[in-house]
Amino acid sequence: MDSSSNNPGKLENINVGPVPVATLSAWDRYVDSNDAATFFHRAGWYRVIQKSFNHTPHYLQATDSNGDIRGILPLFEVKSLLFGHFLVSLPFAVYGGAVADNEKILRLLEDSAAELAVKLGVDYLELRNKEKTRDDWPSKSMHATFVREIEDGDEAILLSIKNKQRAVVRKSINSNFSREIQDNIVDFFHAYSVSVRNLGTPIFSRKYFANLKNEFGSDCEIVSIRDGDELHCSLLSFYFKDQVLPYYGGGLPQSRTSKAMDYMYFDLMCRAGSKGCKTFDFGRSKIDTGPYNYKRHWGFTPQPLHYQYFLVNATAMPELNVNNPRYKLLIAAWQKLPLKLSQIVGPLVSKYLG
Repeated sequence: MDSSSNNPGKLENINVGPVPVATLSAWDRYVDSNDAATFFHRAGWYRVIQKSFNHTPHYLQATDSNGDIRGILPLFEVKSLLFGHFLVSLPFAVYGGAVADNEKILRLLEDSAAELAVKLGVDYLELRNKEKTRDDWPSKSMHATFVREIEDGDEAILLSIKNKQRAVVRKSINSNFSREIQDNIVDFFHAYSVSVRNLGTPIFSRKYFANLKNEFGSDCEIVSIRDGDELHCSLLSFYFKDQVLPYYGGGLPQSRTSKAMDYMYFDLMCRAGSKGCKTFDFGRSKIDTGPYNYKRHWGFTPQPLHYQYFLVNATAMPELNVNNPRYKLLIAAWQKLPLKLSQIVGPLVSKYLG
């Protein structure tokens, strides 16, 4: 798709097309330069998702007459007998959607994605936008994200937490916890697997987490919390620009009473602040759920996310919601699966639940 930019005094042809894999380094330079880009816009996700789940990438970029990138839109095509055929930016991500120099180029990218969705014959296109970008596509705000500044110094961080939660964190600080930053995913995957299985949710594959660590290196941190020799919980976090994003975590049953996870999140805030991070992104939660209220108790204000849809073969927006009563029996059954079996069967389902 061609158009002209509206830069004052200069008319440039803008072309939107697929991204040659060899130019993904230029894509990352654009991500680094654009304030609206998120960690999930990094080119590494192209490789991680393809390697881990075998979904088909359809990355689009807008370039000017000089070949310089003026906008990007990462997309993956997902096909499932159970959950349908869709195009999404970005599976397994909190944020996605187009990032561009201006609104006109952003609209060109979105329109090109809609054209691609029609060509592929998908049920729908989903863009995981932070903000609503257009009124002509239906929008859903089931989730909120939680982001706030990291205070200067450990004591100031502690005082920024609401009173009741602050008391819990103070108690956890005085416990006998030790923290270990790890290069392997062994402890993390065990804690994550147990925690997610107990919630009745299919787990992601070990391969996925290994690929994340291999791709993003030190920007993908794994930390485990122990009481003596006993593992209580573990967390995988992303670092991006001046942000830290605790993204995947899990606690073993003993962490409920020990409050090790509270210690883990507070420790991450403090360490990230000491590294120069300015903001703590606590991720998304479904509105009015337990995790949603937990994050509010930490002093975070929920910011509703606006996921937008272009319907192709579907007649309504997807309704894949674990709070749906018809999923309750499935969740209860999944919670009873032996751990090893859940680690085998879970990834066969979760690859379509991003």
